[in-house]
Order: sequence, then structure tokens, then C-alpha cells
Amino acid sequence: MPEGPSVRRFQLLTSPFLGQVVAKVGGSSRKINVNDLNALRLQDSQVHGKNLYLAFVAAEGPSGPTAEEMLQKEATPVVCSPVQGGQEQVCAPHPHPRDEELQEVQHSRSEGPGNWLRFHFGLFGSVRANEFSRANRANKRGDWKDPVPRLILHFESGGFLAFYNCRMHWCSSPRADPASDILSMEFHRGQALDALRAPSPICYTLLDQRYFSGLGNIIKNEILYLAKIHPLTPGSLLAPSDLEHLLDCALQFSSDWLHHKLCGQGLHLQIYQREHCPLGHPVMKGTFGPLGGFKRLTWWCPQCQPEVLPGDRDPSSVT
Repeated sequence: MPEGPSVRRFQLLTSPFLGQVVAKVGGSSRKINVNDLNALRLQDSQVHGKNLYLAFVAAEGPSGPTAEEMLQKEATPVVCSPVQGGQEQVCAPHPHPRDEELQEVQHSRSEGPGNWLRFHFGLFGSVRANEFSRANRANKRGDWKDPVPRLILHFESGGFLAFYNCRMHWCSSPRADPASDILSMEFHRGQALDALRAPSPICYTLLDQRYFSGLGNIIKNEILYLAKIHPLTPGSLLAPSDLEHLLDCALQFSSDWLHHKLCGQGLHLQIYQREHCPLGHPVMKGTFGPLGGFKRLTWWCPQCQPEVLPGDRDPSSVT
């Protein structure tokens, strides 16, 4: 499913429509009555972890921030420099702001509808602005069928937004904990390090949205390789310096991924879905997850990420 940096890009696609009124709706969703959105004004948009929130009000109500104000708030100063040996430009925000977001909402409000519509995206979930997603391959039946949007919002301006493979429900307000969000300016480093010290496998902790909201399976695999840590190593066996380095990798990789998306560039992955690591070693693959929880595919290099056993820890590193 889309991770924090991807959902932030989805939000930027919605920004030009802030202040506009919904003229027509469509989509296949049965979780909400899509007709309830007719004649409402899109007032605000927020990203919290892996969730996108859109606020709607009656058309005659206050319009909230304009699209220009939202873009100014979200925009990151970008510096572009030529790549050596070529004419292409590489764009990197300088410096990188981390806006407020919230942890993954696992216990979302289910009471009566509010004015915020929450979107949680599944595998291949996406948002398209003024275009529809097209099939790029045949399905299992051999048919070339375009994906069907769960929701389509046509605006009075003539533009539209299409939302794919997502769960939606109404809530009264976003539930925010920016201290747990890896792309938030208020991310709490101490709280994250405390969580990483748990005796459970480190790959379980990294996907716990209570402490690492927005961090998903791609980020997990990549940062464990960058930090040279075996995914099943209990956090309690790792030296404080190793945990600090892992956290640095998580924040930097997430930031870099977001910057690449804002510049329209792909991201070179080193271990995720690879057969060999960058050093040429064979990569192993397994499915790991807590008892009774989700099991996620994990890739690691046994040579670059050796397993840490209880007797391997250096007592002098304990603080």
C-alpha cells in the first residue's frame, strides 16, 4: 500500500481543488453514499501517516485556505543541479520541512458522518487529477480492463479527482499524533528509540504505526539494509549507536523518497524485491510478522545483514 511519501504526493494533487464546489460525483464505493458529496465545497486536505483526509463544507460556508495558500504551505524549496555527464537535472529540496501528520488510524471513528472524509489506500491505491488510470497489463483472465475508481469528484471548474483502491469513511476530525509521524516536524526521536529497544524483531517494530506512522514495507526493507541490520534481530540486542543509525536511515530515506516524488523522479531501491544486493550477494526473502498480525514480505542480504544472537552483544555498548 502507498507509504507516507506517496500519500503526501496525493495530497498535493488535491491542493488545486481547494475552495471548489463538487458539481458531480461517481465511483464504485459502497462504504459511503457518494451522492452526499454533491454541492459540497472542498475546504481542506491533510496527510497523516498513510491516511489522506479531505474536509467538505456546505457550498455557502467558509471556503478555507485557497489552493495557492495550501501549495505555499506544502511546497518545499527545491534546488536543481546538473547530473555529471548529462543534461538532466536532479532536484532536491533544501532544506526539507516535515509537516504535521498523524499516526495510522487503527481505531477510526465509526459514529455518524462528520465533515472529514478519510482515505486509506490499499495495494496500488492512488489519486489521479484530471486523468483516469489505464490498464498497463492484462488481468488474470487476460482482459485489458481499466481500474474502476472508488470515487470521482467533478468540480465546477471542469477538473476532477479520481481515487482508486481505497477505503473511505466519514469522521469528525483527523486523529493526530505528529510525534509518531516520520515526515512530521514534531517527530519525537526519543519515543521512537524507546520503541526500537523492544525485545521484538526490529522489522515488526518498524511497521508499528503507533511509533512510525507512514513507514511501510518498502521503507522498512531499505533502511534495514542501509543500516546493515538483520530484520529478525530483537531491538534489545542492538547497540544504542545501531538504533540511532537505523532511525537516521528511516528519516533520511523517507525524506529523500518524498523529494524524488516531488521532482517526478523514480527511486533506486537497493534490496526491496531484488535478487542480489548492490555488492552482488544473493538476497533472501521471507514473510515475517507478529503472531496474529500482518505478515509482510522481507528481503535481506545474509552477508551484509548478519543475524545477531543473544551472546553477540557487546556489554560495553549498554547505556
